[in-house]
This record gives sequence, structure tokens and C-alpha cells, in this order.
Amino acid sequence: MLGKLSSSLQRRERAWRQSFGKDIVDPRARRWSVLHYEFVDHAVLRRFWHNFFEVAPGVYRSNHPNHRRFAAYKAMGIKSVLNLRGTPRRAHHLFEVESCAALGLALHNTELHARKPAARDKLLRLFDLFRSIERPFVMHCKSGADRAGLASALYLMAFEDVPVAEARKQLSIRYLHLKSSKTGVLDHMLDLYEARVAEGPIGIEDWIATEYDPDAVMASFQAKRSRR
Repeated sequence: MLGKLSSSLQRRERAWRQSFGKDIVDPRARRWSVLHYEFVDHAVLRRFWHNFFEVAPGVYRSNHPNHRRFAAYKAMGIKSVLNLRGTPRRAHHLFEVESCAALGLALHNTELHARKPAARDKLLRLFDLFRSIERPFVMHCKSGADRAGLASALYLMAFEDVPVAEARKQLSIRYLHLKSSKTGVLDHMLDLYEARVAEGPIGIEDWIATEYDPDAVMASFQAKRSRR
């Protein structure tokens, strides 16, 4: 009974969250989108907490910036933004597009996930973006803890020749990443790559292009959690 009630409440909350925050052009809808952005997407918290760090020369990571922070990054010389949240028609992305256009920041998009492995094509697109994006750039997800951490680790391994043992520090409590939660699947992905490297040398991009299987990563992670 309680389970059904909880599921019903979750469905209603999800429907409510998805019922607005899709238009920033109409003045009335824009006001609702601001509320969605600030309180549903938690931008109000990110006004004070930025999770902003330098990953490598000309490469930064952060949580999702608001317009004021985008302007500050522009002032410090950042030229490009790499959004790891995909391109949904939601307030957070609509306002980001608006801000980057107004400030002259080049916006690039791909989609990673915090609680499941990303599709191979999305990761390969990430490497392509790393190669082509104008620097300095900042990459961000929502909180800057998980997707930004994985992307930072991949960048260091692929473009700075940093070993996986060092690169995995981008996924740590320092950035509020919790390995013990479902987001630990990102650490597990690096564990599998590290084990593969122990068998013979292979670069992270080549491993993803030829051997990486997101379904297998998820299945082995779930099996590992169940054994605990």
C-alpha cells in the first residue's frame, strides 16, 4: 500500500516538474521557467557553490553556471562551454543557450549520465569535442560532481597522458562525487579500463571505440553492488 502511494506521489511530482519550464520567450512562461531553473534544477544553490576547478591548462570543470557566472568566465578569458547535460527543451538549457549567445561564448553539447554508463557514440563525440573545442573552455554538468568528473578523467587520460590511477581522482569526494552510491558506476567503468590496461596497453579512446560495452559495464556494476 505504502509502495503504491509512494510511486503515485513520485509520478505526480515528475508530471508537475515536466509541466513547465519549456519556454523563455513568452513573458509569463519565462517567469515560470525562471522558477523551474532556480528551484527544480537547483540553480539557487549554485549561486553560492560553483564546484569550479582547473583540470589542465585551459581546461576547467564546474557545475551548471548561471548567466552571471558565464559572464565572469568570459571575463577571465574562457571562450567555449562544453555542456554534458544534453539538449532537452528545459529551462536550464534554454537559459544557457541564451547566455552563451549574448556573451559570444561557443556552446558545445553532448550527453553523459551520472548513474549509468554513457553510450559509446556520446563518449566518442566527447573526445572529438575535446580535440576541436576552442580553449580555454569550461565543461559542466548539473552539480559538477559526476559527469564533469568522468569527462575530466577522460580528458586527462586521452590528452595529458595521465595514468588512470591519477585521473580517477577527478571522481572524488572533493567534488562531492560519492563512489558508494549509484554514481559509482562511473568509477566502475574506470576500474574495468584499468584492469584491461593491466593485460596490455590500450588508450582510453581506443578502448571505448573497440571494447567498451555500456550494458556490460552496468551489468557488472549491479552484480558487484548486489554482492555487497
